[in-house]
Amino acid sequence: MLFLVEASVDAANTAALDTLFDAFRRDAARAAGELVEVHVSRNLNRAYVVIEHTDGLGLEATLREQLTFESIDQVRLVGAELADVKAVRGEARFLVEWDFPPTLTMETYLARKKEKAPLYAQIPEVTFLRTYVREDMVKCLCFYDGPDSAAVCRARDIVGAPVHRLSELQGAPVNVG
Repeated sequence: MLFLVEASVDAANTAALDTLFDAFRRDAARAAGELVEVHVSRNLNRAYVVIEHTDGLGLEATLREQLTFESIDQVRLVGAELADVKAVRGEARFLVEWDFPPTLTMETYLARKKEKAPLYAQIPEVTFLRTYVREDMVKCLCFYDGPDSAAVCRARDIVGAPVHRLSELQGAPVNVG
């Protein structure tokens, strides 16, 4: 299973984040999990950490012993294979968050995603990379590469998907090695 940990961070530079992410890596391993990828907003105030683990409650208990974060939620990876994500470990330039309407089901979302994905070809300067969909259907996080946020918004418009929050991510992925 995959879990998304979201945390507000206060860092002056990416080096200051190394300690935090070393702690996530260490504690995930201590709980018999694996850190999959880490993303940090360009302004260094928000972190998104994806961890593979078999027990969400056990993982949360272990992480909360020494780390502070807002939420940990089970997510489903859509649009990419886990092995491929692990191979690139966090390469993305933009993150779009979509807060789902309460009536949207996972089945409807997945069918819509399959139907609309080919439309991304209409905006070749933007590359859709992957999505993490919260299993509780509260929201999804979609990762993109593209020249700028306006192009990413155009891509979202083409597929008819809203943008509730858009973050430019730190240029170089944080080392989760």
